[in-house]
Formats: sequence, structure tokens, C-alpha cells
Amino acid sequence: MQQPVTAYNRYSLSAKEIVLYELSGITACMLISYVYYRNLKIFFCLLPFGIIYPWYKKKNLIVRRLEKLSSEFKEGITVLSSSLTAGYSIENAFRVSLDELRLLYGESSLIVREFQYIVSQLGMNRPVEQLLFDFGKRSGLEDIENFAEVFAAAKRSGGGLSSIMEHTAGVIRDRMEVKEEIRTMTAARRFEQRIMNLLPYLIVFYIEMASPGFFRQMYTTGLGRILMTACLAVYLSAFAIAEKILDIEI
Repeated sequence: MQQPVTAYNRYSLSAKEIVLYELSGITACMLISYVYYRNLKIFFCLLPFGIIYPWYKKKNLIVRRLEKLSSEFKEGITVLSSSLTAGYSIENAFRVSLDELRLLYGESSLIVREFQYIVSQLGMNRPVEQLLFDFGKRSGLEDIENFAEVFAAAKRSGGGLSSIMEHTAGVIRDRMEVKEEIRTMTAARRFEQRIMNLLPYLIVFYIEMASPGFFRQMYTTGLGRILMTACLAVYLSAFAIAEKILDIEI
């Protein structure tokens, strides 16, 4: 029996990930409290946000996993379509495709685990249409759901399954390639955004090393604290706006 299938809208953090992202969150709290306030009390006030950061990060990890699944599924349906065109039955086409996907992605890849599960369930006489619909529902990816619907319709029609699958796989593959191209085009902008996010801190550290005490008034007077709080608000707003601009719905 295969291991339980993955619910892709959920993500279980490993102990290593929790520690890593907690350290990242705590480090961010240290930077903010030092650069904007130089106050230990502020650090302890911000500390809970750093500790819960791993659970905030889960959303990003889910998105990255779905992007990986989408990329692997593109190859999966290409291999499956080729197997059907070669004359294999549906069950054997999945088995042959599974062997090829193992060579491409390895035993622990997402698409190999999904194909393993489908093959094992086909051996228990479960309908392939039901398995594909379940895969699409769990993934939440429109392309997989569409493929499941077309596959079910083509199988019910009883004719030209291989040609329909070949055409459908080509359409879905082209669409996925456009998505990957958009991600590639925005990758450079995302890197630039990360550099810009670090720039204010680097400037403060540089000035502090070059002219010690230059910012002393900003941390020891009421007006200075108000100004630094305003700077922090502007920085966080700019960070949120940049994230929103680069969060392109594909």
C-alpha cells in the first residue's frame, strides 16, 4: 500500500524548518529593534512575531511546492501522452510513465509519488478518472483539474483517446511554459527587491561605522523616536507594496 497522498493546501513544517525560520524571524526582530530603536524592550516586544514567523512562511512554502508540482506535472502528462500514443493501455501507460519519471525526477519527487499512488490504486480496480479528479482537487491547480476533466470525457467517448490526450497535453504544456516564463522574468525583480529591502540597514550600519554617534539623537529624543517609527512604517509599507506588485496571478 502506498503512503497517504498529499493535501497540497497544507504544509507540515519539519523541526529543522521551524528552527531555521524562527532564527530568521528573531534575526529580523533584532535588526529592526537595533536600526530603528536601539532598545532592548522593543526587541522583546517584537520577539513573538519572530517566533511565529515559521507559520507565516508556510503560505510561501505551499506556493513553492505547487510550482514544483506544476512543472513536474507538465513532464508527466507529456510522458503519459507518448505512452498512450505508443499503444499502451491506460494502466500500462501510467506504469511506463512512472518508470520514466523516476529517471527524470527521482523516487521522492512529487509527481512520482502521485503516479505511484495512481498505479497502486489502478491495481485495486479504482477508476482512473476518479483518481485524476482526486489529484486535481488535492492540488488545487487548474491545469490538473482541466486535464482530469478532458481525460474523463475522452475515455467516455471511447475513441481517439491517444490523439485527444496528445492535443490536451500540448495545450496544457504550452500554458505552463508561459507561466514558467513569467516566473523567470519576475525572478530578477524579486532578487532586486531583496537587495532593496536590505539597503536601509546597510546604509545605517555603514554610517554608524564611519561616524559613530551620528544617529544618537534619533534614539534618545522623543522626536527622534517618532521619526524612526515613521521611517519603519514607510519601510514596511514599501515592502508590502513591492510584494503585492510582484505577486502576479498566473
